[in-house]
Amino acid sequence: MSELDLSIGAARALHLAAQDLLVPRRRRATKADVLAAIRRMEMLQIDTISVVARSPYLVLWSRLGDYAPGWLDELLAEGRLFEYWAHEACFLPIEDYGLYRHRMLDPEAMGWKYSARWMRERAAEVARLLEHIRASGPVRAADFERSDGKAGGWWEWKPEKRSLEVLFTSGALMIARRHNFHRVYDLAERVHPGWDDSRLPPHEQVRDEFVLRSVRALGLAKASWIPDYHRTRRPHPDPARLAGEGLLLRARVEGWREPVYIHPDHHELARQAAAGSLAPSLSTLLSPFDPVVWDRRRALDLFGFDYRLECYTPAPKRRYGYFTLPILRRGALVGRIDAKAHRKAGLFELRNVALEPGVRLSARLAADVAAAVLRCARWHACPRAELVQAVPAGFGVQLGELLARAGGEAVAA
Repeated sequence: MSELDLSIGAARALHLAAQDLLVPRRRRATKADVLAAIRRMEMLQIDTISVVARSPYLVLWSRLGDYAPGWLDELLAEGRLFEYWAHEACFLPIEDYGLYRHRMLDPEAMGWKYSARWMRERAAEVARLLEHIRASGPVRAADFERSDGKAGGWWEWKPEKRSLEVLFTSGALMIARRHNFHRVYDLAERVHPGWDDSRLPPHEQVRDEFVLRSVRALGLAKASWIPDYHRTRRPHPDPARLAGEGLLLRARVEGWREPVYIHPDHHELARQAAAGSLAPSLSTLLSPFDPVVWDRRRALDLFGFDYRLECYTPAPKRRYGYFTLPILRRGALVGRIDAKAHRKAGLFELRNVALEPGVRLSARLAADVAAAVLRCARWHACPRAELVQAVPAGFGVQLGELLARAGGEAVAA
């Protein structure tokens, strides 16, 4: 294929098509679709914040529409998924275990995720914990009472929890299932009995494979975007070399100096994008941990969308809100919503809706956003959606009226 020239709109369309966010689904999702979506993205990032649905469930909803969240838990318990460190902590297809095994065999290179000092100084405790699991079966961190006098918190894990986590990072333990979203740890040989390290692929082959898979998941990629997707360490393979070997295709995006790379699997999609025949029509809400926005530089390059998650920012310094959901509307990121699901009250609260500067207001825009909000609210078992504040105010009036007609409330300031 000769080198393609893509407009920025075509580049966005190709990216969204690869991420299965181009057009609405035409059929109801099945459990098999959950696994297929994770394979397409390469991974599904895990986060525990639950002001709306926890991130992995929301990422899937953005692509699949209404589906049963329990399917994700079942796929983990059935051994069709496993958990490990990819972009961050992620659900991963079990057939990709060998790609991550190198990380387990060199856990000291995993930074804060592993403590050689802890394993050295607590060797006897760690050995007893492993023997307990071997003899008594899987455990949760909650199975152990805190005995060190500390109050808990993110960085004050009880000793058993720290030991479980370092054993998980080293590959000695795996996550057998989740119970109320809490990890259940078991011996790796019981969770994935079919694995043998004789099947370990060469490290250089794995490095190249991560590049190829990142490019395929993204649809197209600058060289600088690639390492972040799987959080690979230096030295990074040169995608130009892989293109020279015929394993990647090169293309140009209007206005960008450097080339982009496309996986051969997306040859036809890329051709359609260049011809202008990929038309984004999906409007939905995204998780802050969606692959489309988790790389701030990439989201800015592709969509002109400067996104930062503010839940770790002190409240007085937040600009948009605690857990803002990007609004994807027909191929563009047009704004963000700070939302909270009050499930017991059946209320989906829009604390703040902020459109991006320059977004043209229209009745169709308001209708698309309102429809996306209402679908998300109802999937959360919240029949009402309440708008508290919106910028610009004129859009808030339009959106509020549409939500009110659908049985919600509009109390925009």
